[in-house]
Amino acid sequence: MKHLLAIAVLFTSLFTAAVAKDDYTLGPDSTEQPGVPKGEVTTFKWESKIFAGTVRDCWVYVPKQYDGKEPASVMVFQDGGGYQNPKGSYRATIVMDNLIHKKDIPVMIGIFINPGVFAGKDPKKGGSNRSFEYDTLSPQYVEFLEKEILPEVSKKYKLRTDPASRGICGASSGGICAFTAAWERPDLFSKVLSHIGSYANIRGGDRYPGIVRKAPNKNIRVFLQDGSNDLDNPAGNWWLGNLQMESALKFKKYDHKTVWGDGGHNGKHGGAILPDSMRWLWRETPAIKS
Repeated sequence: MKHLLAIAVLFTSLFTAAVAKDDYTLGPDSTEQPGVPKGEVTTFKWESKIFAGTVRDCWVYVPKQYDGKEPASVMVFQDGGGYQNPKGSYRATIVMDNLIHKKDIPVMIGIFINPGVFAGKDPKKGGSNRSFEYDTLSPQYVEFLEKEILPEVSKKYKLRTDPASRGICGASSGGICAFTAAWERPDLFSKVLSHIGSYANIRGGDRYPGIVRKAPNKNIRVFLQDGSNDLDNPAGNWWLGNLQMESALKFKKYDHKTVWGDGGHNGKHGGAILPDSMRWLWRETPAIKS
């Protein structure tokens, strides 16, 4: 009888653990709240010269508090369609509405950018340029932001240009892309938010922990999120890759924060903690210099 009871207890604990994985829910800061001004989201398509032959969808979020008199802070999101989706995992524009209203983050404009697609080609059959743009360890993507996207958005809106007022975010390959952009150009971006980042051997991203350890420190702040049930495949183990990144950042005494969970390769956990991640990332942002 005791043996059967022990088996029953073990089965119950295993079932409970299985249910607990990815058991993340969105909080009030990720849902529309009464009395909170709602920002405006507009869209545009962009044909790139730096990534020749590609076209992509972009979205621009402008909070109600932006008056056009003072330049706003900037947050760039890779895989922007998913991040700005009001019914998706992250719901970033709703989060920004709520946090700006509470003055937990500065007034900021969000730029949401999808990866490039080669015109006339099926993105599911080799027509997407996502891996090349996101996983490559080079300054090309941040050059694309500097010379194409930021100037385009600046035609309509005043953007702050100091790196302390610019952040960049992404998930998976978009996460390592966010880190690469700030790593290559800390004069343009000083804040990195990486969800389930692909610090794996796709295009050499598994080398980053060693690169970080040996390179002179850069003026960047980094937030990492991942789960112990993330991907494990021939390119590497995503969970271990993120732990190695944490170790390297800690060794070099970077301003960094990590939040680990038990989730898989999805946006459930990152979405649930996005409000607190943004609060941490944007804390003590310096005022505009007059």
